[in-house]
Amino acid sequence: MNPEIRAFLKQLEDSGRLHDAQEPEHSRKMLNLEPDAAELMSILAQTSGAAHALEIGTSNGYSTVWLAASIGPSGGRVLSIDRSAEKQSMARANLAKADLLDYVDLRCGDATEIIRTLPGPFDFVFFDADRRSALEQLNLLLPKLAPRALILADNALSHFEELKEYLTALRRMDQLQHVLIPIGKGLSVAFATATTP
Repeated sequence: MNPEIRAFLKQLEDSGRLHDAQEPEHSRKMLNLEPDAAELMSILAQTSGAAHALEIGTSNGYSTVWLAASIGPSGGRVLSIDRSAEKQSMARANLAKADLLDYVDLRCGDATEIIRTLPGPFDFVFFDADRRSALEQLNLLLPKLAPRALILADNALSHFEELKEYLTALRRMDQLQHVLIPIGKGLSVAFATATTP
């Protein structure tokens, strides 16, 4: 990743933290991915050769910039969903500033409903939005995954109870390997491989 994008990400990180410290309303906070978790996500996206990434929870585009910078230059694309038009407008502006907007398709609306309409296949999925909907969204996405895919979810330790059903389901799926990494707010990482019906 080039130094200009890293410097821009640091600006987004700092401004997001300052904004969240001053914003009393939870829905208006940026709630960005922790930098170490973002770095790990970037490493996983690059080393897996991800080309079709789905991000659920755009916010101001901090993690979207990380993903687009990681896979865009090698031909990858990111589809990112958020229910807030205001936040996606910020994300669009931030992606444009980082010269990464061409690698990203932004969709605004209810993530579960949008996921129903997506054809896939996705080889990289990142959950960072409504944690209580993650399991339903995962079930919708399973048939839309590439033969080899990574599935990540943030806040797996900080909001464990909200993600408990999702995490339990991951562990019970034969086609998945799963680990919960104590980095940032807890990063759930699953590797999915196609199984013979």
